[in-house]
Amino acid sequence: MKTMQTFALAALFSAAAIGGAEAHVTFLDKEATQESTILATLQLPHGCDGKATTEVRVKLPEGFVFAKPQPKAGWELEVVKGDYQKTYDNHGDKVKAGAVEIRWKNGNLSDDFYDTFVIQGEVSGIEAGTSLAFPVTQMCGDTVQAWDQVAKEGVDAHGMKSPAPLLKVVAGESHDHEHGNMAGMDMTGKTGMDMTGKTGMDMSGMAAAAPAGETVKAGDLEVSGGFAKAMLPGQPVGGGFFTVKNNGKTDDRLLSVTSPVAGEVQLHEMVTKDNVMRMRQLKDGITVAAGQTVKLEPGNLHLMFQKVKTPFKQGDTVPVTLTFEKAGKVDLVLQVLSAQGK
Repeated sequence: MKTMQTFALAALFSAAAIGGAEAHVTFLDKEATQESTILATLQLPHGCDGKATTEVRVKLPEGFVFAKPQPKAGWELEVVKGDYQKTYDNHGDKVKAGAVEIRWKNGNLSDDFYDTFVIQGEVSGIEAGTSLAFPVTQMCGDTVQAWDQVAKEGVDAHGMKSPAPLLKVVAGESHDHEHGNMAGMDMTGKTGMDMTGKTGMDMSGMAAAAPAGETVKAGDLEVSGGFAKAMLPGQPVGGGFFTVKNNGKTDDRLLSVTSPVAGEVQLHEMVTKDNVMRMRQLKDGITVAAGQTVKLEPGNLHLMFQKVKTPFKQGDTVPVTLTFEKAGKVDLVLQVLSAQGK
């Protein structure tokens, strides 16, 4: 009987130890190979003293470069840019600046639930055995929980109350991943609306889907140049792009998009101001004014594929159905290009 009680107590203490470890913000995979592109997945196990989490901020360490966050449904996204301490090579380009902080904002993650926040980036110029610290600020309305304590070399971090999540860099061959552009998007902040003022032929009726990349006509609209970007394995979010030209004399509006390859497709806008990139969902749709052309392109307006069943691969095609206020439903096929959009 005594042995049983001892075993039960040992199990209880073991469970408590595991629970305590999981109470901190940590990475799902705690190791990263040198010179590899990874999906750094932060685990957020709870809120702040029972309150729902409304914002998560992550500061990126030197050596974790070309970072692009994975958007989350129901959250706004900000990427703060700054200078790197060193210069890094990105496919032959010398890069001296990039994302230094990621912010998921205006969400509502109940204390009853667990979630993950994903950042794609490359581990570059870091010696094996080094641990990269990613200080996290978790905000629950007016309550703030900082996970930013970093142990000095040789000091055990297990006794810390609010340790920063760590990625240990290990030796190994680099992975030959293409660098994705924020789930199929880059953050260049390009202007995406072309006020051409041109008019064309008046067309009517709904068109069937044309082969990938070809122009589809419906009513006064011409939809062309459709493409998506290749995704990393395991990546559940991707981006899509195309151009809409309104040849008519009345405005139209893109209301929604669906696709059999994704659980949901959202309309998003990306804007860069004062070195901060902000992305938000356009729940009211995208207006295509009479006589104008609207481009959905990297760095501005775009489609956001959520819960992608199989990551897009270069050479594949992605079918989508666009629903416009006046032109109705339009079937379009997107070509999947490389992660660089080539």
